[in-house]
Amino acid sequence: MARILAIDFGTKRTGIAVTDELQMIASGLTTVATGTLISFLKEYFNNEKVELVLVGQPLQKDGTPSDVETEIKKFLEIFTKEFSELPVKRIDERYTSKMAFQTMIDSGLKKKQRRNKALLDEISATIILQEYLYNT
Repeated sequence: MARILAIDFGTKRTGIAVTDELQMIASGLTTVATGTLISFLKEYFNNEKVELVLVGQPLQKDGTPSDVETEIKKFLEIFTKEFSELPVKRIDERYTSKMAFQTMIDSGLKKKQRRNKALLDEISATIILQEYLYNT
């Protein structure tokens, strides 16, 4: 089997999480500057087998797309040109940032450590991936 990779896309930073090869465990991989995301993914896909990419779909409480959706669609156009063989699924990511922040609190991180937005993005991507694994 191959891994599943989840992306929590942001205009500045993007959190990335992956499963193990058996697709049982979701783990945070890293956070990258969004401008370098495609080159990071090229290198990662060259080294690891990935069979599915999940991209968070940020929705408002009422179900309408959030402002960042325009940027995500631009990213997805580039992604599908570069990696046409990889299927992409969109996953509702409402409340993942709040859940990630609560996870940081629950795990005992100090206030200064909780200000680390890169870690928050990585945890958010992990939550997106966990939700997918739980619901499939």
